[in-house]
Amino acid sequence: MCIAAWAWQSHPAYGLLLLFNRDEYHSRPTRPAEWWPAAGAEGEQILGGKDEVGGGTWLGCTKAGKLAFLTNVREPNPRVDARSRGELPVRFLQGRQDPLEYATEIAKEADQYNGFNLILADVHLGTMVYISNKPNGASVVQPVSPGCHVLSNAAIDSPWPKALHLGQSFNRFLAIHDDAEVSLKQMVEELMTDTAKADRSAVPDTGVDSNWEYQLSSIFIDTEKGQARYGTRSMAAIAVKLDGEVAFYERCLDNNSWKENLMQFQMEVAK
Repeated sequence: MCIAAWAWQSHPAYGLLLLFNRDEYHSRPTRPAEWWPAAGAEGEQILGGKDEVGGGTWLGCTKAGKLAFLTNVREPNPRVDARSRGELPVRFLQGRQDPLEYATEIAKEADQYNGFNLILADVHLGTMVYISNKPNGASVVQPVSPGCHVLSNAAIDSPWPKALHLGQSFNRFLAIHDDAEVSLKQMVEELMTDTAKADRSAVPDTGVDSNWEYQLSSIFIDTEKGQARYGTRSMAAIAVKLDGEVAFYERCLDNNSWKENLMQFQMEVAK
């Protein structure tokens, strides 16, 4: 289901600071964050994890300054014949369109997917756009303003308990580190491993089973549905400094053990 928090164009040292937890069934084959080969001669390489079932990603970036991430919109009866939502970030990252151009294109075919929230950014252009195909199946495309935002499984900045909790924790962390280099590992450990659940009376009513909604109400999830284990499979943090230096930290679950990796690169100069 996933949850993200980020600061966009609002930190003195970073153009973007992003935290992201990916929640999924533990049995679903997944590759950790790495550089993918370009799709075609002119395609951009992507740094991100890969869903080996659908072939897409939930979070990725490129050396050209593009970034995209995706969360599902919680709904009781998702379609089994829908297109894979993981292709949405990939198409943007490997394409030539800017965030608004791409979002406008996707809005025309958004009904082919189950509910999604998609954030698209181009650091060089200084542009970030949000697109969603819910509620009621209608597409929403809007710019994302500078500042701190949270996205879970409803619309951007919706006041779900877990989103409010993460937003408050994130803002406190940034206030403490407003003039210093941020440790991505520390951010993940302090903010994204939180297992506290919301009060049952406060969980949102999305049409799914209320007990399942409660199990999903923490920032870090570890639960079961039937005989299948479900929960947070990876925790990631991305920092883009004002000079274009990028750090991508990931802690992912691999064969029941947590592994971590830090990848760094310099964004290419805008053409």
